[in-house]
Amino acid sequence: MTSADAGTPAGTGSGTGSPAGSGDGDGRVPSGPPDLPASVVLGPGEGGLDRLTVTAPTGRAEIYLQGAHVTRWHPTDAEDVLFLSARSRFADGTAIRGGVPICFPWFGPHPTDATAPSHGFARVLPWRLLGAREAGDDVVVELGLEDSPQTRAGAWPHPFRATYRVTVGATLRLELEVTGTGTGPVTFEEALHTYLAIGDIRTAVVGGLERTAYRDKVAGGEVVQGASEPVRVTGETDRVYLGTRETAVVEDPAGGRSVVVGKDGSATTVLWNPWAEKAAALADLGDDEWTRMVCVETANTGDDAVTLEPGGSHTMTATLAVRLAGPAA
Repeated sequence: MTSADAGTPAGTGSGTGSPAGSGDGDGRVPSGPPDLPASVVLGPGEGGLDRLTVTAPTGRAEIYLQGAHVTRWHPTDAEDVLFLSARSRFADGTAIRGGVPICFPWFGPHPTDATAPSHGFARVLPWRLLGAREAGDDVVVELGLEDSPQTRAGAWPHPFRATYRVTVGATLRLELEVTGTGTGPVTFEEALHTYLAIGDIRTAVVGGLERTAYRDKVAGGEVVQGASEPVRVTGETDRVYLGTRETAVVEDPAGGRSVVVGKDGSATTVLWNPWAEKAAALADLGDDEWTRMVCVETANTGDDAVTLEPGGSHTMTATLAVRLAGPAA
């Protein structure tokens, strides 16, 4: 995974641009947005980019239309669950460091086009706000992205339609549905690149990945059989866990809570932390911020990439929940 490239602007000639019907590609909402319930407010966010503030009875979130990027979420009785770097760049065509970037239609660097943006174009293009509704104690926001002349001229020229449903409440539910709208099959990779805020990575433990083989990208892509114990991150970590559909649980004693990352329609889990040396080289990450974050990513990459027949659809879902630690005995 090339998470080090999260703040890199989309390169020219890389297939980036405004999706069909999504305005002029400057990260701002197209004309004629749908009517919104009082719980959803559209306004300027950091860098002047359009941002949705979603306030449900049981939780609150912020979503930027550029990249359909959820940057904040927390239940009403908890602190922020998503990590967002204080050095994040909020600018047109630039990925945000933190929250939940959407990686699509490839993961990491493009295999044949060095000018294409890392992790695909979806996280740096403006998405269309399709609508929002209240559903009991939750609020559901729906955003969309389609192919455009710019994307079709780039590194992944296929017709597609992506719909992203964000359900905000006591839990955060993220559903990425991709439909092939062309006349031939289409193959893509995808990831919900979730940055979790934690008290201290050096005391955190990640469960749910035991005995699961992973590709160790720090070690050059070597495939390693996972241990029988939960994972403790003790140095730079960039692991692609293969063929796993299990729920992951981040036990965070320093933060006094656990974060549960459930998933559906996903066969890959990515675990990432840059550690001190790599963090110091990232302009959009504070030198000590690596201690307060870990990425547990819901994905389909590599051998788990998705292939759709014409008109076919696939939905990948991530669900985040918080368990607060009880009082000490």
